[in-house]
Amino acid sequence: MDKNFIERMKQSLFELKSEIIDNLVASNEDFKEIVEGMEPKDLADIASDDIDRKMIEALGSQELKRLKLIDSALTRIEQDKYGLCIKCGTVIPQERLEAIPYALMCIECKTAEERRNR
Repeated sequence: MDKNFIERMKQSLFELKSEIIDNLVASNEDFKEIVEGMEPKDLADIASDDIDRKMIEALGSQELKRLKLIDSALTRIEQDKYGLCIKCGTVIPQERLEAIPYALMCIECKTAEERRNR
């Protein structure tokens, strides 16, 4: 996969991660106090730290799921496995990754999984 595309997706993933953290800080006073009490660092790194149980409780289940998917995608980038379907191993189309940068599966495998889960 094109290095420039992967770098753009990596930046996009970090921005999504920061957005989740920023939303959490804005909506949760306890989390805000935890963040303010920490040494200054990039907000994208804060989600990776095991700061406090309050942070996990404050995240809605959807945001927690998205955060895990984003971290997984960033890990796959580091392992040179980004953009490959975790089910069948085929290349996930760039259009899909641009729409959902943390996509784990190609459209065919995702559709099949959703059918099974109905």
